[in-house]
Amino acid sequence: MRKIMISVRQLINDQYGNYVIQHVVEHGTEEERMVIVDIARNDIFGLSNHKFASNVVERCLQHGSPEQRKELIDLFINGDGPPNASPLSLLVRDQYGNYVVQRILDIAEPAQRQKVVEILREQVSAIKKYSYGKHIIARLEPGWPRQNSIQRRQPNNGVLS
Repeated sequence: MRKIMISVRQLINDQYGNYVIQHVVEHGTEEERMVIVDIARNDIFGLSNHKFASNVVERCLQHGSPEQRKELIDLFINGDGPPNASPLSLLVRDQYGNYVVQRILDIAEPAQRQKVVEILREQVSAIKKYSYGKHIIARLEPGWPRQNSIQRRQPNNGVLS
């Protein structure tokens, strides 16, 4: 495990290594998860736009602690981007980043989700131009079914629901 943790930065971007890191995020110790989330946090936008690393970012959002999730989502809401463009509005247009945005909409706490929705609603006409835009727009609708995403975050003691 030590060799894996030393190589996290390289594995995150690797075609096969990203699966190893996803597994550690989901099944590793809290300390291992914290190291990976910290590394992801330092390049959250670059990783979110990467074919393989975006999967690790999604896994960090899903399996990070509530504090880690909040911090990561805050970076997407408040992070630095080009003038007149939020990081979310750039990610939603990216072929890999849009999946990260979908995950954010699925797992964000209500207050954060509302901020994300407000940012993205301003972009609906642009989002519609992309083939994956319908998935984002569906998640912007009031009452978007969040039950599945909530159930995934709650432990079920090994019982399938």
